[in-house]
Amino acid sequence: MRGRAKPPAAPLPQRDGIDPVRLRLPEDPDGAWPTVRDHLLARFADAIGARRVDAMFAEGRFVSVRGPVAAEEPYAAGRYIWFHRDFAPEEPVPFPIGVVHRDEHLVVADKPHFLATTPRGRHIIETAVARLRRELELPALQPAHRLDRLTAGLVLFVVRPGERGAYQTMFRDRLVRKEYEAVAPYDPARAFPRTVRSRIVKERGVVAAREEPGEPNSESRIELLEHREGLGRYRLLPATGRTHQLRVHMNGLGLPIVHDPLYPVVEAEGAPDDFSRPLQLLARVLEFTDPVTGEPRRFESGLRLSAWPDR
Repeated sequence: MRGRAKPPAAPLPQRDGIDPVRLRLPEDPDGAWPTVRDHLLARFADAIGARRVDAMFAEGRFVSVRGPVAAEEPYAAGRYIWFHRDFAPEEPVPFPIGVVHRDEHLVVADKPHFLATTPRGRHIIETAVARLRRELELPALQPAHRLDRLTAGLVLFVVRPGERGAYQTMFRDRLVRKEYEAVAPYDPARAFPRTVRSRIVKERGVVAAREEPGEPNSESRIELLEHREGLGRYRLLPATGRTHQLRVHMNGLGLPIVHDPLYPVVEAEGAPDDFSRPLQLLARVLEFTDPVTGEPRRFESGLRLSAWPDR
C-alpha cells in the first residue's frame, strides 16, 4: 500500500511564533458536505459559532495552496486547508528567556519559571518555543524535550527539523544526564545521599501525580549540598522521567519543594500565577554525546533559585 503524499508547505507564515493549523479534508462517502463551508461548520461551529466561521471565510482566513478559500467552493476530500486560530489573551510571563548556547544544530535555552515549553491549553503565545522563534528569527525551531512550566532551567531546541528525531531519541533512551537543583525543608533525621524508587501514577485530568504500591517505575538520586535556617539545597539526579517525578519524590520524603502549588496540597486551579513565589526547582545541567556531531556536550544554567540567595 502506498503511503499518503507529504503535505505541501504551509502557504501562511507563523503568527507570533505559532504555526497555522493544517486540515486535510476527510472522505465524505455520504455527501454530507456539498461545500467547504458545510464541513467547517460541522467541524467548528459548536466551538466558535457559525458566525465566527463565516466571518473567517469573509476575512480570507481559510487558505489553500491556491490562496483564500471561498465558502461556496465544492468540497474535495484530501484537500489541505490552513488557518490561524484566535487565541485568548495571555498574561505575559515577566521574565526573559536566556540562551546558553546556539549553533547550527541546537539552541539551549534557560527557561524562566512560569513559562511553558510548548503551546498547550491556555498557554500558547507565552511559551518558550514561540518566544525563541520570534526573538531568534528561527521559525523552524522545535523542542527536543519538555520542561514543566513551573520549573526553570535548561531546555534543548533543535534548529533543523530533520535532526529533531535524533535528539528526541536521545532523551527517550535516557542518554542525557540531567541534574536539577531544589530548595526544600531540611530535616536532620533524613540521611543523604539516597536513592528513591517508587511507582508514580498520573491520571489524565488530575493535576497531581501520586505514588502507589507496586513495581517502581521511577528513580531519583537525592543529595543534600548544604543547609541553613531550616532549608536545604539539594541536587536531584533523575534516572527516569515520570511526570512531576522530582516533586513527588521530595514530597514523599516529607520535604516538599518550596512554593510547590501541588505537593503536598493542591492549590486552587485556575488561580493567577504568583510570580513572586516561583517553584524552587531548576534544571541546572544537561550532559550528553551529540547524536548528530558525535561531540560531548555539557550545558549549565545561569539561573539561581531565589530562596537560596548567594551570601
